[in-house]
Amino acid sequence: MLENVRGLVYVLGDNIDTDQIIPAQYLMYNPAIPEEYRMFGKYALSGVPAAQAGLPHGHVPFHGPEDEFVSPYRIIVAGRNFGCGSSREHAPIALNAAGIRVVVAEFFARIFYRNAVNGGYLVPFESVERLVEKIRTGDEVEIDVANARLINHTTGQIHPLKPLGDIAPILAAGGLFAYAGQAGLLSSRSPMAS
Repeated sequence: MLENVRGLVYVLGDNIDTDQIIPAQYLMYNPAIPEEYRMFGKYALSGVPAAQAGLPHGHVPFHGPEDEFVSPYRIIVAGRNFGCGSSREHAPIALNAAGIRVVVAEFFARIFYRNAVNGGYLVPFESVERLVEKIRTGDEVEIDVANARLINHTTGQIHPLKPLGDIAPILAAGGLFAYAGQAGLLSSRSPMAS
């Protein structure tokens, strides 16, 4: 079962694409190497234009000092079409490496959504209403997974989210391959089963 996530929220605008989430010049790092995996966290969201970062009140940095690899934020609230652009599987990896556990968006680009779920990198919730003008970067929020809602502890407001549905057990297992293994869907001779 997925646990609730509580922490600081980072608010973004519409059409945040995978090149903004992790710019191409940082794809030289290999996420399979722990030291290099950290670099994805360091450069996550470094390509987002200032006008779309930290909405609705102007640019707010996603990271602290230059030497930080993990952001102080745990949740992203974004507008429409989050993760559009290329099919870059490194985008959800970069957000996970930066410490993001949940992204709430009005809707996601399908390839980003699938990459996030298949790898178990983060929980992608879709909002029922537009939240980017109702929540501020730095608010303390909680994602109530079981009840599909976002609780803003800073303002006291509660916002409904669309239920996760069939992806919930995949995310709870830690991704598609872990889920398939737990469900007995992988042959014992499969190289992915070990």
